[in-house]
Amino acid sequence: MSWYGLATFGVVYFLAVATPGPGVAAVIAQGLARGAAGAPAFIAGFLVGDLIWFFAAAFGLSALAQTAHAAFMAVKYLGALYLLYLAYKLWSAPARPFEDADARLPARPPHALFLGGLTLTLSNPKPMLFFLALLPTVVSLGSLSAFGHLEIAGAIALILPTTLGGYVLLAARARVWLKSPRAIRMVNRGSGTLMAAAAVAVATR
Repeated sequence: MSWYGLATFGVVYFLAVATPGPGVAAVIAQGLARGAAGAPAFIAGFLVGDLIWFFAAAFGLSALAQTAHAAFMAVKYLGALYLLYLAYKLWSAPARPFEDADARLPARPPHALFLGGLTLTLSNPKPMLFFLALLPTVVSLGSLSAFGHLEIAGAIALILPTTLGGYVLLAARARVWLKSPRAIRMVNRGSGTLMAAAAVAVATR
């Protein structure tokens, strides 16, 4: 794969990842609620989900993905329900200083965060449409070599964690400026609203 082709994919993919959508909303809400805690596992779920969609497109499984409608719908609504659960937890969180809240709230196990990110990515129409519909117009998948597949997978593994990690760091930084119970309550409920909006976007698209 040429450097020009890889750079073109990188720019288009970065814009797709950075554009606000259910995934970005969920990452920001998670970052506002818990800072960077659990972010690597959560983002790893997004990464694996995108790699699954990429290889599905690369190996001509788009038709299979479209015919497996029942399975896709099940994953889609499971993802929406998971986001609604997170939205409820965020909305109902007490307005304690973030340091105290972080110490009192039970940490979500990494595997649960990973599965949450993975389910959200597999159920989110945004990455599905990018890889199955837009990607073939940017990259000639039929003539892509084995090394070319690895190059694109490497670009995905670099761009997605960097981009989503930037959102997490910005959200975590915002927590430092918020000290009053009223501001903390607004952040908790704003995070819950973002997460609920992401759930609605996943379920209705």
